[in-house]
Amino acid sequence: MINLDEILKTNLLPLAFIGDSVHTLFVRETVLSKPNLKLENYHLTASKYCKASAQSKVLSLLVLTDEEKEIVRRGRNAKPKHHAKNASTADYSHATAFEVLIGYLYLKNDQERLNEILKSSMEIIDKL
Repeated sequence: MINLDEILKTNLLPLAFIGDSVHTLFVRETVLSKPNLKLENYHLTASKYCKASAQSKVLSLLVLTDEEKEIVRRGRNAKPKHHAKNASTADYSHATAFEVLIGYLYLKNDQERLNEILKSSMEIIDKL
């Protein structure tokens, strides 16, 4: 079992690892619920929500609690060993922080808040 308290005492990047998976699964399930898309269009549609620049923009527009802001701050300051090929360093840092937040809410088992943020993230991207 993953111990959230232990992760919070050290490096938050494992939260980004799980957060990326949770976010991607949510996006893919939502995209699959749209009728009449060809298989190649599922991937193209999902990728617009999962790219670093989109996640960075979402993070800048979310209304967060003080606790969530602290998790995001720590996630943004984490130092991953690699960077996205198609994203600026700033976007990648903010996208990592977004994924840390998603991973945190998932492991905290705050399903209501997690779903609220995941749904909001897709709505924000749809408006861009």
